[in-house]
Amino acid sequence: MIVDKANAALDSVYGADTPETLAQAYAAWAATYDNETASLGYLLPFLITAWVARHVPQGEGPLLDAGCGTGLSGPSLKALGYGDIAGLDLSDDMLRIAGSRNAYGDLKQAMLGDTLPWPDGHFRAFFSTGVFTISHAPASGLHELVRITKKGGHGIFTVRDQVFESGGFQSVFDDLTQQGKWRPVEHSPWFRCYAIAEPDALVKTFVFEVL
Repeated sequence: MIVDKANAALDSVYGADTPETLAQAYAAWAATYDNETASLGYLLPFLITAWVARHVPQGEGPLLDAGCGTGLSGPSLKALGYGDIAGLDLSDDMLRIAGSRNAYGDLKQAMLGDTLPWPDGHFRAFFSTGVFTISHAPASGLHELVRITKKGGHGIFTVRDQVFESGGFQSVFDDLTQQGKWRPVEHSPWFRCYAIAEPDALVKTFVFEVL
């Protein structure tokens, strides 16, 4: 069954213990990722566009899809009038699929947590879904994302419940706030990642304004 394949793939990416094994897991999953995550009712790549549209005026950019995967968010944002979208991901295989969607003007292979290949204040906003989760990007990766976002811009991203405390996200939030790098704007309640499967898998969306 497609749901069983999706769950097996999720086990593989959540069980990755190095960036290299995570990249290998996504390389193996890339070709079937869209169908299999759809079978679980994966909401986040589409739902994040609601927060982007709330805080970024139509047509403003550039925007960064940080951890874009196969690029599911890009076409939705393009349909809403956002034409200047870049993406980064650790998986070349996922990026090739994202590129085929004709929604991204710039795609780069990079790992959140490392130095990112853009100058200070380059982006109007960054958004990220399903990336700050089990065995994926560290909370420390937010520092670089803030660096490449212009003052008055926004950071819009989800964090999985299972890593919020253990991954030190609140500490990073507080550090960036105390350093005057950003201020909190809003956050959602905890909600389900998947409309169909995994009812206990919860995330929260956070929105910050970069200062």
